[in-house]
Amino acid sequence: MAKPLVFQWGESQFSFAMEKVDRAKLYGFKETEVLDDGGQRCVLATLAQDGHTVIGRGGTGLGNLTVDGTWIEKLQLTPVDPSGQKLQPVSSSFAAPVTLSDKATIDEYLDCAMRSIYLLQAEGEAGPLVEELKQGTIFRFAYSFRGGLEPDSGYLLANAEGKVFLAVGKPSKVEFLSLQQTAAVVEDEEQSAEDEDADAMDFSMM
Repeated sequence: MAKPLVFQWGESQFSFAMEKVDRAKLYGFKETEVLDDGGQRCVLATLAQDGHTVIGRGGTGLGNLTVDGTWIEKLQLTPVDPSGQKLQPVSSSFAAPVTLSDKATIDEYLDCAMRSIYLLQAEGEAGPLVEELKQGTIFRFAYSFRGGLEPDSGYLLANAEGKVFLAVGKPSKVEFLSLQQTAAVVEDEEQSAEDEDADAMDFSMM
């Protein structure tokens, strides 16, 4: 059984089991199956750069090489930010209770690109926290499933029926653009006069 997610709110702790909500559970899904002439199911393979070698599933992998082409293990690498400063790994959100202290507005929540939604089921008494969420409170916290270098943004909220959800994503970086300011059109008086003369001419005058 998966480890529960524990929240610390005030002096109390509340434990929740997580169930991922995906499109397949909401809308169902379909799978395309490809068969050969003999009715056997086809599997995905990779054609090597030589144009002759066919590599089956599991026959390829990723590796790390230094600038001189030497193989290096991932544990030997040091993660840094764009400025070259060493990044400090973050621990998993399941390693210790998550403190709920930062509240987000509905606009801040809607400005995020969510990649995962979880339905949370309380393990034990969670009435006070659920009632707070039902009133429209949205708690925001740093969330990391396994731990890593950069946590996601987790949003804890509930619907009117008291079902609690965890939305995981990152704030969207949207830059609003507008058309350049329209310049005023200044008429050329001489050209305007020529255009008026041309409009005044008619083939019936010839």
